[in-house]
Amino acid sequence: MLKFSVPESIQNGQCVVGVDLGGTNVRACVYNQDGSPVGTKVSEPSHAQSGSAGIFRAIADAVTRAINSAPGYSPAKVGMAIPGIVDNLAGVIRWAPNFGETVDGVFQFWENINVREPLEKALGIPFVLGNDANLAALGEYKFGSGKGNASCLVILTMGTGIGGGVVIAPVAVTGNASSTLLLLGGNQGGIELGHTIIQKDGLDSSAGAYGSIEAYCQRDSIIRRAQNKLIRGRKSSLHDAVQGDYGKITPLILSQAAANGDDVALEVWEEVGTFLGIGIGNMINIFAPQIVAIGGQIAKVGEPLLKPARHAAQSVAIPNLFEYASILQAEQIDDAGLLGGAALALESLK
Repeated sequence: MLKFSVPESIQNGQCVVGVDLGGTNVRACVYNQDGSPVGTKVSEPSHAQSGSAGIFRAIADAVTRAINSAPGYSPAKVGMAIPGIVDNLAGVIRWAPNFGETVDGVFQFWENINVREPLEKALGIPFVLGNDANLAALGEYKFGSGKGNASCLVILTMGTGIGGGVVIAPVAVTGNASSTLLLLGGNQGGIELGHTIIQKDGLDSSAGAYGSIEAYCQRDSIIRRAQNKLIRGRKSSLHDAVQGDYGKITPLILSQAAANGDDVALEVWEEVGTFLGIGIGNMINIFAPQIVAIGGQIAKVGEPLLKPARHAAQSVAIPNLFEYASILQAEQIDDAGLLGGAALALESLK
């Protein structure tokens, strides 16, 4: 477990940079210790499949632009959220399937790539690194629904895949814990909650497992569920929304249709929420969280997803544990990675 707490005092004018590295864009922003942004939230194409040199250049450019937008501030550290298995102690990305380059017609994704050293050399600022879903949990705990004092927060982030993270307060563990803990797992490769199985031999997922939360609740699975209903002749406003081209259906379009009372869209979210809720019920039984936050852009659909999720979770979770847990939409959906990176950097300043 990684201990963290915001320092009681940071030198006047000192701040950190939060970075969220994605497969399409890299975002950066300078933050004060209370999570308030300084300057501009910068976004650059991440050039994720152009090779390490191009990716590092994009990160450096984004950080430089963010710092330049905050005159008078001198960031002490950069905290970066990365989708993959991150070894912060070594400064190495052990595995990140969305980043790399094509060599002789074969895409070679990142494995054991030293990220910290070239970035620190280029920018002259120390870096700390973390898995994006773990840091989303950290950002949501410190600067979102956790309010920095929840006994335990579990987050599930819904997007191309399903990420997860767990933050635990000292009161929730037995042992010598003086500050809040971010659970990483024995080899720092966790916490992959989206890959837990909710239906043995069920749908497959990109990770090769069958029946995981990700298989049922990721973006493409949600879209296919809507497409299949329309192909079978269901009447829906979705048909007109995409002019009959079902390949154009997105979670956002489904969300808008549900808000307008479309039966097919509401049914899709009911089904997805039910599968999500089974996973949440298991997480409640394992971690006994005070808060289960659902993040990622897909979570913006709100109650059409969360209501069936709560109902399904109640049927799985131990009643006393279910009553203790609040299942809600994350407050920091758009900036959880940035804020999580900033929180990790702030911890390292102690």
